[in-house]
Amino acid sequence: MTKEELINKLFEIGAVKFGEFKLKSGIMSPIYVDLRVIVSYPEVLKAVAEAMWEKVKDLKFDLVCGVPYTALPIATAISLERNIPMIMRRKEVKDYGTKKAIEGAFTAGQQVLVVEDLVTSGSSVFETIEPLEFEGLKTNDIVVMLDREQGGKKHISEKGKNLHSVITISELVEILQQKNKLDSETVQKVKEFIQNNQV
Repeated sequence: MTKEELINKLFEIGAVKFGEFKLKSGIMSPIYVDLRVIVSYPEVLKAVAEAMWEKVKDLKFDLVCGVPYTALPIATAISLERNIPMIMRRKEVKDYGTKKAIEGAFTAGQQVLVVEDLVTSGSSVFETIEPLEFEGLKTNDIVVMLDREQGGKKHISEKGKNLHSVITISELVEILQQKNKLDSETVQKVKEFIQNNQV
């Protein structure tokens, strides 16, 4: 699936929506991206995982770790398709049993590719990186499907990490406009929103 076809598909299945949406931060956004829906479309999930793999296939890493919860199926798809072991960060560490924050087999010093669906500020990425590094794992590279271009890439590189994104919001809206799925007014609104809401 080409990048254009994939963007088209994400739009068709409602993973990308346009209108007025209240974000977690409380601000209103003209675009809403929800990649959780791709779990119901195996061919789209596979295409997303494949597109992300293409961005990082030449890098060196031993394990993949998806940021919970949206990126877990993507990381699983990469792990299965490429036969790369996966580990998982617990969102809530249990106070019984093994009490582990990281599940799976690993040894300190191994390199982990962190998989995330999209990046805004980069904070959710670091919520996963910190417990990984606490266990002695290395995390140089983060791959995301979508960079919202609101400052996440800068924050990530300031901490010495590399962000690899398949598409940016600007590319996404431009491709949808070329395919006559979006009017120029909506494209303008989205671009202004990104510009005015740097984090």
